[in-house]
Amino acid sequence: MSLDLEEQEKLDTLKDAWKRHGNLILIAISVIALSYSGWQWWQHGQQQKNAEAAALYGALQNAQKTQQTKIITDTTKTLTEQYGNTAYAARAALIAAASNMATDSKTAKTELKWILDNSKEPPIKSIAALHLAQLLFDDNDLNGALTLLNAPHDEANADLYNDLKGDILAAQNKNDEARAAYKIALEKLPADSNYRQVLTIKLNAVAGVSSL
Repeated sequence: MSLDLEEQEKLDTLKDAWKRHGNLILIAISVIALSYSGWQWWQHGQQQKNAEAAALYGALQNAQKTQQTKIITDTTKTLTEQYGNTAYAARAALIAAASNMATDSKTAKTELKWILDNSKEPPIKSIAALHLAQLLFDDNDLNGALTLLNAPHDEANADLYNDLKGDILAAQNKNDEARAAYKIALEKLPADSNYRQVLTIKLNAVAGVSSL
């Protein structure tokens, strides 16, 4: 994908803003159903286990507010190893992965893979796969990233999946396929989303059209 200097600066500004807030958005999506899921777990027994897991998850959330990554990682390890069957473990792993993505991609990948291997909740697994695909893309494992993105996933994240898919295909110089992915992303993205500007620039770039 070839952009002129002004287009690239505009795109970088928008993408930086998205990166600053994107993880928080994805985490918010993933934990929004926590109360309901937690209630279901209580109804199906193991009340003591769930009470302990809930307390650990609360401590993790407090650590997240102050960006204490080590506490987040250690607490998540306890949750996944000792309370892996609760609704809290996968959510903790997702938060831990997001906290580690920028500085410790290896740990982040481990957390995300745990979710894919152990979570029973498709929405959580879908977000984990998206995060992992981004990390693989960053590592230049384009085929590995595409494999994750092409697997069945929650349609609620179709815009994010196709956006990243377009980036990978563009990096492979598959502009026609990248254009198709960006178009789907635009169709799925809410009409009032500021991120439409980013997608439009990308789409025009692979189509050879100036965005200015």
